[in-house]
Amino acid sequence: MVFGLGRKSKKEHPADPDESQASVESTDSADTASVDTGRRVSGPFDVSEVSSREGYVDLGALLISPSEGLQLRLEVEEATQRVVAVTMDLNGSSLQLQAFAAPKTEGLWDEIREQIGQSVGSQGGQVEEVQGGFGTELIAKLPAGAQDGSQGYRVARFIGIDGPRWFLRGVLGGAAAMEREAAAPLESLFRKIVVIRGDSPMPPRDLLQLRLPKDASVTPPLGAPEFNAPEFKGPERGPETTQIG
Repeated sequence: MVFGLGRKSKKEHPADPDESQASVESTDSADTASVDTGRRVSGPFDVSEVSSREGYVDLGALLISPSEGLQLRLEVEEATQRVVAVTMDLNGSSLQLQAFAAPKTEGLWDEIREQIGQSVGSQGGQVEEVQGGFGTELIAKLPAGAQDGSQGYRVARFIGIDGPRWFLRGVLGGAAAMEREAAAPLESLFRKIVVIRGDSPMPPRDLLQLRLPKDASVTPPLGAPEFNAPEFKGPERGPETTQIG
């Protein structure tokens, strides 16, 4: 397993807890239970749902199953030197991961999708809700200049999973953002992820702590194409970052 470190300073939060509350419909409890049952069967998993932590790459809040050819990039915030995201690079595509604390009684994904759409729209981009293997997903397109000087779009596919007191966000980039076949290997690894929320009280939307494994060897940052995620406001608890490779 190869690790790369990237240093980012772009502030971002998963969503603003004070915005769009009135427009978010309440989730039916039966539907919520059904979704959680499906997650517990097919993943991603809560640490309480696995029998052992052995065989995983331990990144603190996330346990990742190793795979041939997989490279991991840990995004480090310059100001605080904390790890704020991990990106899985495989076969020319990428999957960025961030895990957050969530309320006990409700999920975050419905609200966050709406706010991602608002943010992308304010930047001249477009979003489309699609149904995929993880439920409702977002395809986001943001304006980007091509190498020949023409104007195009950069595409990312957002996946959100509501777990027990945690929320896991995945952002697919590269060919995996547009082609289901190209996304399949990363989707399989996404399903195997184990989230460790911990027992400490945390405000909803706080990032769960990530870290570099003690025995990991580190390579310089990879030169993969980058997609800057929309920026969101959040509680005043210090800067956070994200980068979609």
